[in-house]
Amino acid sequence: MWEGIKGIEMVTLEVQRCIIITGMSGGGKSTVLHLLEDNGMYPIDNIPPTLLPQLLTVLSKHEAAIKNGVAAVVDVRGDNLLKDLFYVIDVLRGEKIEITLLFLEASDETLLSRYEMTKRKHPLAVNISVLDAIKEERTKIAPVLERADIILDTSNLTLPELREKLFACLSIEKEPFTILLSSFGFKYGIPLDCDFLFDVRFLPNPYYDEFLRPLSGKDERVKSYLMTFNEVEEFTNYIISMLEYVLPLYRNTCKQQISVAVGCTGGRHRSVAIVDLLWEHFNKSYERIIVRHRDIEKEQES
Repeated sequence: MWEGIKGIEMVTLEVQRCIIITGMSGGGKSTVLHLLEDNGMYPIDNIPPTLLPQLLTVLSKHEAAIKNGVAAVVDVRGDNLLKDLFYVIDVLRGEKIEITLLFLEASDETLLSRYEMTKRKHPLAVNISVLDAIKEERTKIAPVLERADIILDTSNLTLPELREKLFACLSIEKEPFTILLSSFGFKYGIPLDCDFLFDVRFLPNPYYDEFLRPLSGKDERVKSYLMTFNEVEEFTNYIISMLEYVLPLYRNTCKQQISVAVGCTGGRHRSVAIVDLLWEHFNKSYERIIVRHRDIEKEQES
C-alpha cells in the first residue's frame, strides 16, 4: 500500500480501527485522546496525516492497537494538511480499516474562556486577537467539519458527561472500573502508588500465636482468630463504609482505577486477612477487583 521507509520492511496492516480526532483548537482534543487511551486505545498525539498509514503499519504488532484500535489527534489547519487528511482517509478505508473522523466543536465564548483560563496562546493568534484567530480557524477547517463522521460539541460538558457522550457516539464499551486491593508490610516500605492507605498494626497480631505464625492471613484459621476481636470487625466495617461512599464518586470523575493498600508490620497476617475481607465484600458489586499481597511470603523467607 505504502512505500516502506528505507531499511524498514513494511508489513500488512492489522489495526482494524482508527479514530482521527480533529477540530477546533481548545475543543478538547487532548482530553478526548486521554479518555480513549484510558479505555485501551493506542494514543497518537498531533501527527501529520501523511505519517498515519506508516505508523499504523508499525503498530500492526502492538497488542493494544490491534485489539482496541488507534486514536490519533491530527492537526489540519494548513491547506496541504487538509488535502493529505482526505487522501489518507480514502486510502485507509480502501484497505478495509474502520476510520472515524471525529470533529470536536465548541462555541466561540467557550473557546475564548478556555484560552483565558489556561493562559495558552492560540496557534493562529499571530498579530491578531484570540477571538479573530478562532474565527480564522473555523474558516480554515470548515471542509473537515463537512466531512466529519461525528461532530461533538464540548461547550457545556463536564468531564463525566463528555466521556459518556464520546463513548456513546463512538459505540465504545467502557472499560470496567478497577479496584486494586493490596496488602503490605510497613517494615518493607510503604507503597507509593496507592490512593488510600490503612494501617492495621493496632489490631491483635496472629504472629504471636505459635500455631498461627506459620500461616498467612489467607488461612481461615487466621481470619477466624482475628474476627473474635470486636475491633477487627468494627474497623473492617469502617473501611467498607468509607469506600462504599468514595468509590462511586471517584468513578464519576472518570478515574479508571483506585488503589487501596492495607498495611501491618510484616504484611503476612492482618493486612492480608483484611484485604481478603474487602475483596469478599466489594466483589459482589464491582466487576474488576485485583488483589495483590505484596509481602505475604517475606516473613516465611526471613
